[in-house]
Amino acid sequence: MIEIRTLTGAALETAIDDIARLRIAVFRDWPYLYDGDLDYERSYLRDYNHPTAIVVAALDGPRIVGAATGMALEVHAEDFAAPFAKRPEPLDRIFYCAESVLLPEYRGRGLGHAFFDAREDHARSLGRRYCAFCGVIRPEDHPLRPEGARTHDAFWRGRGYLPLPGVVAHFRWRDIDQPGETDHRLQFWMRDLTP
Repeated sequence: MIEIRTLTGAALETAIDDIARLRIAVFRDWPYLYDGDLDYERSYLRDYNHPTAIVVAALDGPRIVGAATGMALEVHAEDFAAPFAKRPEPLDRIFYCAESVLLPEYRGRGLGHAFFDAREDHARSLGRRYCAFCGVIRPEDHPLRPEGARTHDAFWRGRGYLPLPGVVAHFRWRDIDQPGETDHRLQFWMRDLTP
């Protein structure tokens, strides 16, 4: 039985190393291909000790097998808010569903929905009207693309999210096959939380 738990304060601090290692393991795979750094991940996760933030963990016994994060868009990294400059929605009405990571053997059990449900409920409790997230854009002919790889687009659309034309973030990280950091484009998706 997998337990879904929201982590804050001391519980979050205790779990940071486990979540950091989980993020590095999951993001190493397609499509992120992220060659992660434990110190960077620890620092990044400590930012989620914020009044607007939520960290949701999936636990199999004591082991964290998945996690999802989110916080108010305007308090997340400036690079995430910048692509919304020409959008009509005020930043203080948007909740940013940052990342969801889940070990492969736990996928297909509804945990992705549980992660979105928890973050969307949290966004509503903060008075946010919209939820947004972004996903990396990789070319179809990328040399590390696994055979049969598919996107999560159908899952996201099924939850009511749509890609925002022209709303793209740029971030740098080191791919597993690169000697240094390179630029990556991430497409934003958003949904209106009102009925």
